[in-house]
Amino acid sequence: MKINGIMSSNQNRIEEKSLGLWIKCQDTYLRFRKSRVFQAISDQRGDVPGWVLVVLMTTGLVTAIWTIAAPRLTAILRNSLDSMNGIR
Repeated sequence: MKINGIMSSNQNRIEEKSLGLWIKCQDTYLRFRKSRVFQAISDQRGDVPGWVLVVLMTTGLVTAIWTIAAPRLTAILRNSLDSMNGIR
């Protein structure tokens, strides 16, 4: 009988602790849902003009670098291929 009483007592304490933890988690979750961070994360509109600007700037940079580097890269490739033909 005493063992059943101890197990029942432990089980009650575990249930009480679990319920307390669940309530605390619910409270934290509800406070988080009201926060600015959650509102910013859950905003589905996005920043389309910002992404367009990033894409356009990246395209511009790649084009500018490619324009400057293309003659030199072509010369390096041509020299490499010519030297490979000389190996045969």
